[in-house]
Amino acid sequence: MRAAARRRWTVRLLGAVSVLTGLALWQLLAALGAGGVPGPGPVAARGAELVADGTLIADALASLRRVLTGFALGTAAAIPVGALMGWYPTARALFEPWVQFFRVIPPLAIIPLAIVLLGIDEAPKITVIFLAAFLSTVVPVFQGVIGVERTLIDAARVLGAGDPTIFVRVVVPATTPFLFAGARIGLGASWSTLVAAELIAAQKGLGYRMQQAQLYYDLETIFVGIVSIGLLGLLMDRLLMAAERRATAWQERRAA
Repeated sequence: MRAAARRRWTVRLLGAVSVLTGLALWQLLAALGAGGVPGPGPVAARGAELVADGTLIADALASLRRVLTGFALGTAAAIPVGALMGWYPTARALFEPWVQFFRVIPPLAIIPLAIVLLGIDEAPKITVIFLAAFLSTVVPVFQGVIGVERTLIDAARVLGAGDPTIFVRVVVPATTPFLFAGARIGLGASWSTLVAAELIAAQKGLGYRMQQAQLYYDLETIFVGIVSIGLLGLLMDRLLMAAERRATAWQERRAA
């Protein structure tokens, strides 16, 4: 137990050292005048200004709403599609060509079509984020289902379990780690798509604010947007990891 506690504290200490080292390198680049990069101090000051006038909070909430909606819908669609593809060869034959077809098309390339079909309100923004999350999550779920050990399925059949019972009691638990891995990838893809999605006539949002700042060469505001997206994405990723640990507590893990 003491050894495990020491390892956890060592990991936390290394994480803190990594953050401080990154901030120091950032400050060094700013001091050297590399490309006019602002230092952590001016960026923090600009961030405080945007928080004080409510701009940053409103932008963050608008972006969070779009990401969470698109990510939730994309993940909710990817789970049944990936599971059906992995469990039923007929479903795989029907869905896999389309999944692979759209996987090679960047969601950003769908933006012009989304504008034409859905207008310039929230629908096209959420649609491109939905596609990014869905296409990033569906393949890990599919691989998880087809990767379930055949001996487990055969043993369940010998014990008299039917397909529904096998799927719920054997396949779902075995696939859960793949689902969370896909969800984490999908979350990253959702945030990556956000800035481009907010090109679509947005009036609020972190991506929108960064694009407006670009017009005036406002590097501090651009960095505030980058840091905000990174911190929000990191927080959401950690929440997913906590949910994964709870959902897969039965699984043996390598000591941290």
